[in-house]
Amino acid sequence: MTQPIVVAALYKFVTLEDYVNLREPLLQAMVDNGIKGTLLIAEEGINGTVSGSREGIDGLLAWLRNDPRMVDIDHKESYCDEQPFYRTKVKLKKEIVTLGVEGVDPNKKVGTYVEPQDWNALISDPEVLLIDTRNDYEVSIGTFEGAIDPKTTSFREFPDYIKEHFDPAVHKKVAMFCTGGIRCEKASSYMLGEGFEEVYHLKGGILKYLEEVPQEETKWQGDCFVFDNRVTVRHDLSEGDYDQCHACRTPVSVEDRASEHYVAGISCPHCWDTLSEKTRRSAIDRQKQIELAKARNMPHPIGYNYKQASSEA
Repeated sequence: MTQPIVVAALYKFVTLEDYVNLREPLLQAMVDNGIKGTLLIAEEGINGTVSGSREGIDGLLAWLRNDPRMVDIDHKESYCDEQPFYRTKVKLKKEIVTLGVEGVDPNKKVGTYVEPQDWNALISDPEVLLIDTRNDYEVSIGTFEGAIDPKTTSFREFPDYIKEHFDPAVHKKVAMFCTGGIRCEKASSYMLGEGFEEVYHLKGGILKYLEEVPQEETKWQGDCFVFDNRVTVRHDLSEGDYDQCHACRTPVSVEDRASEHYVAGISCPHCWDTLSEKTRRSAIDRQKQIELAKARNMPHPIGYNYKQASSEA
C-alpha cells in the first residue's frame, strides 16, 4: 500500500536579511528531499505550501529548523493520494503575503494569538467583530458562523475595506482568521497600527482549527479552499468535491460542473459571460495543451485535473 502524500503549509515572519542568498540552498534542500511546491522568501520571512513523502517533509523541516531563526516555523499538515504539485520553486519576493502598506511588520507588532481550542468561545462573544480576511472566492465555499465577508478580490484591498467600514472607537474587539494564519498576522499588525486596541487572530488558521477541533464542536461551515490541486478540504481534511475554473480561478461545485456554461478549463457559471476575449483565448489554448499532455500520458503543470484523470484511468 502506497504511503499518502504529505502536504505541508508553512510560514514564519522573521527577519531574513540574507534571503537572496538563501534561495539556492533552500531550493537544493527541496530537491534533495523530493519536495514539490513553492516557497516564497523575503526579508520579512518565509511562506508556502509543499508536498512530498513523510521522510521528505521531515527532512525539509529539519533543514529549515537548523537555522536558529526558523526553529519554531509554523506548519500544518494534511494528506492526499496524488501529488498536488508538479514543480519545485523558491521565489524571491518583497512581501511573503502582499498587503501593499509600507511599515506593516508582524516581526515588530502583531495581534493576540488564539489557540484553536479557545476560538469558539472568542467568536461567540457578541462584542467581537469577526472578519474573514480571505478573498471572496475562498469565503464563498466555507467560513465561520457569523463571519463578515469583506468581498475582496486580493489582500491589497483589505486596508481600504477596513478604513471604509470600521472605526477603532466603535469596534473594540476584532477577531480575524485566514487559511493558515499568515494573512492574519499581517492584518492584525496593520489594524493595531490603525488604532484598533484588541485584535485577535486564529493561530495556525482554519487548517489548524479543522485539525484540532472535533466536528461535533465546530463553528466552521462548508469546505476550506487550499492552494493546490485538491482545491478544497473538508473538516476532516480529506479532499473536497470542488474543482477549479482555470479561466477565473473560482472553485466550481458538482452542480456548477453540470451547468451548460461549464466547459472544462475554459469557462464556468461564474465567468462565462464576463471573460474577456483575450482571457478566453488563453484558456482555450491552455486546455489544448492539457489535453495534448494527457494524450501523451504526461501531466501538465498548469491546470492538470488529476481527479478527472484518476477517475478515467
